[in-house]
Amino acid sequence: MNLEAIKSKHRLLRKHQYNKQDLFRGYTGKTLYINLSTSEIKEKVVTEEMKDKFIGGKGFGLKYLWDAVNPNTQWDDPENEIIISSGPIGGITQYPGAGKSLVVTISPLTGIPIDSNVGGYFGPYLKFS
Repeated sequence: MNLEAIKSKHRLLRKHQYNKQDLFRGYTGKTLYINLSTSEIKEKVVTEEMKDKFIGGKGFGLKYLWDAVNPNTQWDDPENEIIISSGPIGGITQYPGAGKSLVVTISPLTGIPIDSNVGGYFGPYLKFS
C-alpha cells in the first residue's frame, strides 16, 4: 500500500497552526496537548519552574499526569492521559540512549502511574517537529 492510499483512508478531525520554535537548553518552551475525546488541540507553556523541578521526559510526563487526574481516576477514565515526552538531551546524537521518549499514564494492571521508555526515532521526531 502506498502513502496516497493510506492517506485516502483517513479523515482529518482538526487542524492546528503550530509554529515551530528553536530549542533553548534542550526545550522549546511549549508542549502540544491533544484531547482525543473532543479533538481539542492546544499549546501549553512550559514554565521555568517546571523545567527546574521536573527535569526530562519522565518528570514532565508525571507532572502533566498529576495535573490531569485525581486520586479516583482509573486507567480507562476519560481524564486519564497518555503523555509522550522527550527530555532536554533527547535527539542529541552525542549521548547514547538519547533517542528515547517516555510514555506516562495510569496502568491498567496496577491502577497507579507508570512510565515506559520507548526507543527509536519517534521521540526526537516529536521533539524537533
